[in-house]
Amino acid sequence: MSARFAFSHDRSAYSVKTARLISVQVSAFVLALIASSFVVHAALYVAPGDPITVLSAGRNLTPEAERALVEQYNLDDPFLTRYFTWLFDVAQGDMGTSIIQNADVAALITPRLGSTLLLLAMASFLMVVVGIGMGLAAGLGGRKLDGGVRAASSLGIATPSFVAAIVLIAVFAVGLGWFPVFGAGEGFLDRVYHLILPSVALALAQWSSIARVTRISVRSEADKEHVETARSRGLSESGIIKRHVLRNAMIPITTIAGLTIAGTIAATVVVETAFGINGMGSLLIESVTSKDFAVVQAVSLIYVAFFLVVNMIVDLSYTLIDPRIRTGDSK
Repeated sequence: MSARFAFSHDRSAYSVKTARLISVQVSAFVLALIASSFVVHAALYVAPGDPITVLSAGRNLTPEAERALVEQYNLDDPFLTRYFTWLFDVAQGDMGTSIIQNADVAALITPRLGSTLLLLAMASFLMVVVGIGMGLAAGLGGRKLDGGVRAASSLGIATPSFVAAIVLIAVFAVGLGWFPVFGAGEGFLDRVYHLILPSVALALAQWSSIARVTRISVRSEADKEHVETARSRGLSESGIIKRHVLRNAMIPITTIAGLTIAGTIAATVVVETAFGINGMGSLLIESVTSKDFAVVQAVSLIYVAFFLVVNMIVDLSYTLIDPRIRTGDSK
């Protein structure tokens, strides 16, 4: 009876601490979104350029016409008034109207968001699978394999995404004709086909960091005393690797994988431009150039939200890898 009570008490304590951890993560997520949106809004406000110039296509407007445009888009409102008005509208699900394209921001973003998210998902899958696989091979293999993986990872780190994109287009799209050169395709399967080269270009520049951290973590854990003790007891090598090496090495591997995936979203701007993909990155560049406040704010908010969600998932995954992190028990 007492054992059952103790188990129930421990389970309840785990649930409370897990709920507390999730609430802290969600609160930090909301605060970070608000802070980042304020910074983006301030940067746009002080940046050189004038939306009126873009709206008028460089033509000289009469004072009356210019005043009408200013009033229509509330361009003469104070900085804080414009920011809090936008924030209140977003909280209600209204991202505003593009002053350049005269269209609802959500309608502009929705068709582009799918392509960007699919590109990120495909690139993330490739970089995690290749990075962890190569890191494990280097960490558990011999010297030749280790040296080969280290050389390949050094080459990957030294290759920017735009260089990888140019080489892939030249070889596999133009030269061999295996893949399309531009565009994101129509329909799910066609879109996946069009995004193979862009996702490879993103993954080539990012997998190296995951591979290096995986190699170092696995080698560090494999040399520890408890692993040697397990071997001396006659345990199988596969069981030792799974239970004693990989489990303890997963924390740093998960951390670098999460940071790499979150950081990849910045590289999508370059890759989408290189492959002519009508995604979020190209929309962001167009909107920044024309100082289209509402669109830049919305796209930046989505980018920041993606970054924060990935980091929140990584933080919560720690509790699954090692329950001691959830309970705060270091023993």
